[in-house]
Amino acid sequence: MKGTIIKNKVTVKRFFYQKSLVLLVFLFFFGDIYEILHFKLTFRGGDLNQKYKDIYQKSINSKEEFWKNISDDVFWYKKPTKILNSQNPPFYKWFEDGITNTCYNALDFHIDNGRGDKLAIIYDSPITGEQKKITYNELRNEVALFAGALKKQGILKGDRVIIYMPMIPQAVIAMLACGRIGAVHSVVFGGFAANELASRIDDSKAKLIVTASCGYEPGRTVHYKPLVNKALELASHKPNKCIIFQRKKDRAELNPAIDITWEESLKDAEPAHCEKMNANEYAYILYTSGTTGLPKGIVRDIGGHIVALKWTMKNIYNIEQDDVWWSASDIGWIVGHSYIVYAPLFYGCTTVLFEGKPVGTPDAGVFWRVISEHKIKSLFTAPTAIRAIKKEDPNGEFFKKYDLSKFEKLFLAGERADPDTIKWFERLSNSPVIDHWWQTETSWAITSDCTGIESFPVKYGSAFKPVPGYDLKVLNSEGKEVGPGKMGDIVVKLPLPPGTFPTLWGADKRYKENYMSTYPGYYLTYDAGHIDEDGYVWIMSRTDDIINVAGHRLSTGAIEEVLAEHKDVAECAVLGIADKLKGQIPIGLLALKAGVTKDRKAIADECIKMVREKVGPVAAFKIAVIVKRLPKTRSGKILRGTVRKIADNEPYKMPATIDDPAILDEIKADLIENKILKL
Repeated sequence: MKGTIIKNKVTVKRFFYQKSLVLLVFLFFFGDIYEILHFKLTFRGGDLNQKYKDIYQKSINSKEEFWKNISDDVFWYKKPTKILNSQNPPFYKWFEDGITNTCYNALDFHIDNGRGDKLAIIYDSPITGEQKKITYNELRNEVALFAGALKKQGILKGDRVIIYMPMIPQAVIAMLACGRIGAVHSVVFGGFAANELASRIDDSKAKLIVTASCGYEPGRTVHYKPLVNKALELASHKPNKCIIFQRKKDRAELNPAIDITWEESLKDAEPAHCEKMNANEYAYILYTSGTTGLPKGIVRDIGGHIVALKWTMKNIYNIEQDDVWWSASDIGWIVGHSYIVYAPLFYGCTTVLFEGKPVGTPDAGVFWRVISEHKIKSLFTAPTAIRAIKKEDPNGEFFKKYDLSKFEKLFLAGERADPDTIKWFERLSNSPVIDHWWQTETSWAITSDCTGIESFPVKYGSAFKPVPGYDLKVLNSEGKEVGPGKMGDIVVKLPLPPGTFPTLWGADKRYKENYMSTYPGYYLTYDAGHIDEDGYVWIMSRTDDIINVAGHRLSTGAIEEVLAEHKDVAECAVLGIADKLKGQIPIGLLALKAGVTKDRKAIADECIKMVREKVGPVAAFKIAVIVKRLPKTRSGKILRGTVRKIADNEPYKMPATIDDPAILDEIKADLIENKILKL
């Protein structure tokens, strides 16, 4: 008995000794474990086991707590204590008292956490044959030096800088350098004409322009400097200086009075430190088409921009920090801002900067080559790009040449993706296609399959479900919510989540009138559609006169203004008609002045040339039809919507207010004669 007791005592002692060791080991590692769990909890926005429905409901019903938790994953010089200020709707403020910096979160944060040698950017230019890989350390050093060069040119916190660049690393460096010193950048797409650039110079009152000698398109070189020179002539406001990056094969002739090369700007420049910025100060202005033809300056506040975009990379796109991500867009558009530059760098993964086209650089296999070579996990592009590849390579012969075993998903946005294109890619790649919906105004997805939270089955033609943060509704013309499957105006109940636009540049009144007044308490998206019984959102059409050409939003009013300048044109109407490749293309209907005897084709060709020069080739304006008269209501409103339905061979009702019903038959005959309408 005694021996048994002694043995039991030893066993008990051994038991407690072993348990103590386990406890000590646990306590030793507890801090790290807690940090990992805390990161995952806050980054997901809730419990690790939560699914989409729970997370979405929390984002709507407890929005301040939801976004406060997520904001903990962002670097702050001073953490915000005021998460949401709702005192002056519709001008809401997120993270009002927070202090941070865009560039620090994109670069220095990762370096300070031991990831400086990780690749930040893979630059791939099939047009020039160049490739370059840039680590976070290398990118930070180049950005800091160019930020010092901007300061040397007198750029201070709050000053505006126009960036008119091709898809080269210097464009990204310029954007991040502005963020480093607190300057507000405004990137203008290189395809825009001089007068469009001039309007943005005037509206932003830019102090400096950063540009390049040229950009390259398949088969042609676009010389930027003559366009910049013309814009400076047209603009009322005159920037102080222009920094030009000279490309190797095509160098621009400089004006010593205002121009300086990129290399010269760096001489004697000192690397700049990050400026401490209030969360509600602006990171950038991005101009988009307005219904009046005047550009709208969408602004982005710094704090919400960092918080929201960083969260999306895992929760929407299911990207990890060791992944390679590719957004095949242009930095001149919102997709390029958010998902070539900011979101992937905030998150700390590798992003691809691609200077090329889906076809013609050199062939329809270039996308697959880039994905295979750089081991890309997911691609984000516009449906137009996939349609162009499909047109050139319908059987996917180029696809078969490459190893795409690392590729997982294709994300589409910018226009509605037709089911045929989605199914074609699914068959080809055996990968899911996520068609999601968002806008320049929001900077990130309003609806999507949130693949980092919970994936749902595809419904062809839908844009999946509302993303956490967006309280989406469908309203009728009386402002009442409609039931499942019923069409109406798609709106978002205020406040909008962080990262969306808090106002328009210098135009609070326009912001309120254009977006927030039609349905008080709601943001008007200008898209119409419905939400089905499963919560899927279906975007069916635009409700304003903005047309969508290959993912680029263009104002028909701006094109009409150009056409009306032609000396032989009495009046005109521009509308977007369906196009299998680009989604929509604009056509112009021209009614001539009385007594004009000039050849009609010559007039149409002149009008097309005018639009190309003044709006730019991005408008894809190639069809001008001379008509006897335009269909109007009795009050003089041109019936563009009715004509569009006729051109697209869709059913339409005779408008009750039409002035003369016979005009529609005339228009139909003109469309048939010009091979636009095919019966």
